[in-house]
Formats: sequence, structure tokens, C-alpha cells
Amino acid sequence: MKHVAGRAAAFWVAALVVLVVSACARPAATPPPPAQPKLRIGMVYDVGGRGDLSFNDMAYAGLSRAAQEFGDRVEVKDLEPAAGGENREELLRLLAGEKYDLILGIGFLFTDSITRVAKDFPGVKFAIVDGFIDKEPNVASLLFSEHEGSFLVGAAAALKSKTGRIGFVGGMRIPLIEKFEAGYIAGAKYINPSIEVFSDYAGTTGEAFRDPVKGRELATAQYDRGADIIYHASGGTGIGVFEAAVAKGKLAIGVDADQSLTARPEQRGQILTSMMKRVDVAVYETIKALVEGRFQAGVRTFGLAEGGVGYAVNDHNRAQMQDITARLDELRQQIIAGTIKVPSDRTQLEAFLTTLKK
Repeated sequence: MKHVAGRAAAFWVAALVVLVVSACARPAATPPPPAQPKLRIGMVYDVGGRGDLSFNDMAYAGLSRAAQEFGDRVEVKDLEPAAGGENREELLRLLAGEKYDLILGIGFLFTDSITRVAKDFPGVKFAIVDGFIDKEPNVASLLFSEHEGSFLVGAAAALKSKTGRIGFVGGMRIPLIEKFEAGYIAGAKYINPSIEVFSDYAGTTGEAFRDPVKGRELATAQYDRGADIIYHASGGTGIGVFEAAVAKGKLAIGVDADQSLTARPEQRGQILTSMMKRVDVAVYETIKALVEGRFQAGVRTFGLAEGGVGYAVNDHNRAQMQDITARLDELRQQIIAGTIKVPSDRTQLEAFLTTLKK
């Protein structure tokens, strides 16, 4: 028995030695890798800033979506320009100096400023909505086929008009807004070549995008001339167009955002639809590309085929739109297929209208 007990004791001593040696030989646990610093995303709004219920608010929606989906990998900051936007370059430089990874300028008015700042900060990535910058290796230009979406709402206006007269109110008279106008007129004339379209602009400076009083004045005059539907492409100025539509008991068409969702309750029934310009999609996709390491400089265009433009249908306007959506979707497919080539400026529009007369 003593021999058995001795052998057992020796076994357990040896086992303990093995365990101790093994424990000593085992490598220390690998510490977790240090947390990667978050990508810093900055955005500077266009004239009018947040709360325009249109262009700038769509940009904010895209930024917010990215912050929610990539919150563990990005931090975001958005800045409002001065009323006239004269400090936009100062704000861009502020963000660049703080070493933001991506800075977005919302609106074509940023074109010169971003071009200059991008040269001075080659290590920072920039993106501009509605501006064309193709020579800087760190700038992405996010453009839209606004004329394609405008064609559809022009067709909608012609299909719904009872007077044979419709209107267009633009913000600042520039080629970009004339692009909306050309597509709108083309769509309306495609449906009804004899329809009359009134067109007015709120001004020739950036202030034309934030003047509801002027918007109401222009829309009221068009309604008084017999227009029963008016499409605006004027940012915050369009709030005045909606006010005129309520006062006159007529219809209006919004722009950029689905505006009947944010309009005042008494205005919703007067908004036939909105031409959706998905600035939110462009902003979100650009940030996503940065997060995934595939950001590219250069030009990217969002049209009907890319889901970048379209028209809105929701619970507020579904009943008004249900009898024409099939026709509009048919036109959408024809544009995507290239059967209908939508004009994007006055010269192309005149040529397009000539083909309708044949």
C-alpha cells in the first residue's frame, strides 16, 4: 500500500509540475488592437441653410443616415454659412485645418471656394453637390439629371391641368435652374404640345433661393393669368409658392425633397407631387465610399436610372396621382432606355419642341 500511495503522490507532483511549466510557457494574451480613429466628416450648407425643407435638408438627411449607420467609424459636423454665404470658403478652410477627412460643400456656389481650398489641402478629400470640378485629384463632383425628373413632373402637370396653362418659378437664374425649367416644359409639351407654360425667376443672386415673399408674388401672378399648377425650383423661396397655391386654391409641385411631408397641414393638399432630387443619396453614398476605402475623385451623375431623381407619391397625394402614375412610369422607362432624350437647356429644348410638331 505504501508503494501505491508513493506512486500516486509522485504522479500528482509530476502533473502539477507539468501544469506549472505549461502555464509559464503559455504566451501572454494578445491585447486588443487599439481603436481606429474615427473618420471625420464635415459639411457646409448652401445659402438658406438647414430648415429650407428642400435642398439643404436633403443633404442633412444623407449626413444623418451616414452618422447612424457608421456611427462607430465616423464623426460628423455640419456648419451654417452666413446669410449671403460669403463665408463659405472660411468654413471650408476651418474644417480642412482641423484635419477633417472629407468635407462636403452643398451647392454650385462652392465651386470656386472648393477648388482653391482643395489645392491648399491636398491630403483632404472634398465633395461638391451640383458643382463641376474635374481637375482636382481630391474632389468628387456630385451631379444630377434634374431635367429627367423635371420632365416627369411636367408631364404630370400637363395630365392634371384643367386650364391648359401651368407655371414654373425658379430661384436664381443660372444654367442649373434653367435645366429644371427645360425638362419641365419638355415633359408638359410632350403630353400636350399646345399647353402654355409661364416661367419666372426670383433673382440673379443666391438670395433668390431664400425669398418666400418673392416666391408668393411670382406664383400669385401666374395663377392670376390662368395657371392651375406651378412647379418651383427655388429652395426656400418655394415656401411662398405653396402659400400662393393655398390662397388661390390651386396646385403646386415641390422640388428636391418630398415637400408635402414637411409642408404645413393646410398646404399638403395643394402639393400635387415633388420632383425628388436625392441629394441625401449622393451625400450618403459618398460618405459610405470613404468608409469602405473606395472614395474616388471625379464626376458622378445621379439620374433616373441611378435613382437620383424621380417624383413623389405618398399618403397625402396618392389619390390625386393614382390615375397618372402608370403613364409617368412608362415615360420614366422610355427616358432610361433612351427612347426619349430630355433636353437640359434652352437650345436643346427648342430642338426637342420642333420634333413634337412633326
